[in-house]
This record gives sequence, C-alpha cells and structure tokens, in this order.
Amino acid sequence: MLVYVLNFIDRQILSILANDIKADLGVDDGYLGFLYGTAFAIFYALFGIPLGKLADSWKRVRLMTLGLALWSAMTAASGFARDATTLTVARIGVGVGEATASPSAYSLISDWFPARLRATALAIYSSGIYIGGGVSLLIGGAIVDQWNSAFPDGGALGLAGWQVAFIAVGLPGLLLAVWVLTLKEPIRGAIDGLEAPENPKPFQGFVTELFTVIPGFTFFGAAQRGMAALAVNIAVFFVAMIAAVGLTHVLGSGAGAIVLGVGASLGADLPAVTDQWLLLALGYYAVFCWASALRVRDYPTFALTWGSPAFLCTILGYGTVAFMAYSASYWGAPYAERVFTLTIGVSGGCARDPIDMMMIGCELSKGELGFWLGGGGALGGFLGVILGGRMADYLFIRTSGGRIWVILFGLVTPVPFAVVQYTTPSFALFSILNVVVGALAASALGAAAASSQALVLPRMRGTATATFFLATTLVGLALGPYTAGYVSALNKGDLSAGVLSTLWITPLGLVLLIGALRLVPAANASVIERARAAGEADPAATVGV
Repeated sequence: MLVYVLNFIDRQILSILANDIKADLGVDDGYLGFLYGTAFAIFYALFGIPLGKLADSWKRVRLMTLGLALWSAMTAASGFARDATTLTVARIGVGVGEATASPSAYSLISDWFPARLRATALAIYSSGIYIGGGVSLLIGGAIVDQWNSAFPDGGALGLAGWQVAFIAVGLPGLLLAVWVLTLKEPIRGAIDGLEAPENPKPFQGFVTELFTVIPGFTFFGAAQRGMAALAVNIAVFFVAMIAAVGLTHVLGSGAGAIVLGVGASLGADLPAVTDQWLLLALGYYAVFCWASALRVRDYPTFALTWGSPAFLCTILGYGTVAFMAYSASYWGAPYAERVFTLTIGVSGGCARDPIDMMMIGCELSKGELGFWLGGGGALGGFLGVILGGRMADYLFIRTSGGRIWVILFGLVTPVPFAVVQYTTPSFALFSILNVVVGALAASALGAAAASSQALVLPRMRGTATATFFLATTLVGLALGPYTAGYVSALNKGDLSAGVLSTLWITPLGLVLLIGALRLVPAANASVIERARAAGEADPAATVGV
C-alpha cells in the first residue's frame, strides 16, 4: 500500500498545482486536463500491457522496484520544466513508470491472500489511491505556500513553488525503491494449491507484447500474421487518425504541439490534430493491435478477457465510474481555489479558527485548502474503498454477482451529491460533500478489481489487470479530466460546468453493469470449462477465486 500511496502522491499532486502551472506556463484548462489525464493515461495503459505480461512471468518485486525508481525520477524532473512540452514529456515518463505498479501488486496480492480475503486485500492496497491523493494536496499546498513566501523571486535556482513541490515528492521514491527490493517474492499460485513453474524465458513474452503495442512496429507484427491481418491493421490505423482529425475539427480544439513539431521537422503541412485526440487515437489503435495479437498468440487468455462479455461489461462499467471520479478528484482543488476566496501566501487570523475558516469570504491559503480537501478526500476514499471491499466479499459469499452490485452502487450514488457539491456557494458544504462523493465512488474499486481477477486463471492475472486498467485509464482517466477541462475552457474557466458535464456517462455505465449482473455469475462458475474450450491444456485455476 505504501508504494501505491507514493504512486498517487506523484500522480495527484498536479491537482493542487494546476492553477499555478496555468498562470506560469500560459495554458488553459483543456491542457491541464490533458496533462493529468491523457498524457499520463495513454502511456500508463499501453506500457501496462507488456509490463502486465512481464508480471506474469518475471519477479514481480523487482519489476515494481524498477518502476518506482523511474516514476519518482520523472516526477522530480517535472520540477525543472519551463514549458508545457517539457512538463508533458516528464508526465509521460511518470505514466510509464507507474504502469509497473498495479500489474505487479495485484498479482502479488493474489498470491499472498486466499480467495475469501482477496477483495479486502485489494481494497486495502487500493486505499493508497485516496491516502496518496489526499496527502498530495496537503504536501503540495504547504510547499507552494512556504516556498513562495520565503522565495518570491524563486530562490537561487529560480524555481516557483509548484516546481519545488514536484521535486520534493519525487526524490523520496528513490529511497523507497531500495526498501521494496527487499520484499519476499511468493510462489505463483501456491496459495490456491496450483503452483505455477517459473518461466525460463520471462522476457520473451514482454518483448513480444512490447512490439505489438508500439505504433509503427505494430505493422510488422500484423504482417507476421498474414496480409489480411496487415490490411485490417492499416485500415484501423487510418480510421483512428481520421477520427482524431475529425474530432479536432468538430470540437475546434486546434493543432497540437506533436503534429506541429512533426510537420516542422518534415517540412510538411500536416492536418491539424490536437494532442489529446492524436494520443487517444494512437492508444485505441495500439489496444486493437495488442488484442488482435493476443488472440493469435494466447487464445485462452483472449477468450477469458476480450472474448468474455462478462469481463468486458465489468471493466467498462467500472471505467464509467472512473470517468466521473477522476474528473472530480482532479478538478476539486482548482475549482475550490477559484470559487472560494483565497490568498497567495499564508492566510490571516481566521485560519486559526476551523469554523470561521470554512465560511464564505474567509481567506484560505493553498496549504489550508490542501488540508481540508486533501484530508477529507483521503478519509472518504479510504473508508469507501475499505468498506466497499468488505461489502463486496460479504455479498460474493452469498451470491456470485454480489461484487457487481457494489460497483453499481459506486456508479449511481455519488451523482446527486456531486451536483450539489459543484453548485454550492458554501466551502463548508463543498468540503463535506468532497468526503461523501469520494467515499461513494471509491466503494466500487475493490469489487471491480476482484471481479476481473475472478474471471481468469492464475497465470492470466497480470494480463487481466492490465486489461482492467485499460478501461480505467482509456475510458476514465484519458477522457474524464480532459472533458471537464475542455468544457470549462469553452465556458471561460467555469469548472462547475466542466465537472458536471462528466455525469452524462452514468446511463451508459448503468447499462454495462446491468449486463454484468446477468453475465458474471455464469462466467464465474465456468472459468475452467471456458479455458479448456479455448484450448488451455491444464487450467491452473479454481472456480470463483
């Protein structure tokens, strides 16, 4: 859990720094949504695929150690960014590093805890999301306040408070990586009585997967499967690019730095494509390539993931929860900073009285804002994910579809509270509802993670985790925060309109999860049979794990 706490400190600290970055770099809310969401999410999701495969075949503790060191170093590097392009590149590096964490951790937890406690264990691990997210606001706000107060001119290095905050949270991760390396690697599958032998060539599958998801190399991978596969691959690539150009034109989001840079280097006038839609198109294309290759190379895994309607309804249904949750959690601090009266540095006397401080018109520093929102968000998220995980385990014992009811609860119940939260003129009520909305949305995570693990064999858990996170990232993280930022930018920085615009996805999530309720019980009961039918020689699994 400690690793995941740091994971989300490094990821979520951008929230409390967003308005400072906007002012210093001259960007808009659309870019801030892109930076937090898509720039991170695409690379996090795509590298999660080969790294998920590596987690299925190599030492998971070592893999997590390397990833922790990389994302911590790239977070620290964000502190030296002087322009949007450099900050974007650093953010991409954070995404690649963090892609190692959950495939490794989910697989380790599944080998450390028995099936009856797995949802709870995964929920405790996942609570790091909310603890880390809350702590990031506390730390980030305090650092910005103190640095800008002490060094208004940036100090000897000419760094703004937001840059120092990135450096301060990035460096400790390098020390934590040394400790993680000392953890004991469990025997894969032993806790289920289905011990899996070590893979003699653990990196072979990783390299193969890597080449199936990198655009460009994907053409060669498709060609190896025949000319028909290559033709389909090329067609999908062009459809994705046409869709990116079309979305840029329809939404009027303008040309992005990537296409402008490529065009300048080639001396060509390329069609205008916003970075958001270009990366998203490449991401969806790459996922298609990977799924197509997986179907040929490991059909049993494909059949129990991409070929399973129950699995797809579950992960996409949770993806709609993430769409709203990521948007609200990221934009909460920037929204409050703009709507409620704040000072640049340390606030006046009313800050000493918690009751007065939460009233309209009282001056709040960024550090105090981080305390109220970060502490409340951490509390709500932690309680929600733990209680949701326990409820998921309780219901699962009584009905095989019980975990899906918890996901459904996490989708529907936050909506009315979110509407009030982002329209109230009271900071006190906003802060209280920040706890409530966070807790309700968080309740779905442990149930969704455990449900996805239960629908595959032990050897497939790392790949299933990577596929699960495709839904949470490519549906939730890559689209939710950007949608809110884009709508806000269209409405002259109105983040209330932006965040509430993400609620439209609720009916779609409802349809998906109702489908999961109908499909998951039978799928849980037939994992071994479906694996055998797909060609698995010796299914190393138990029903309903």
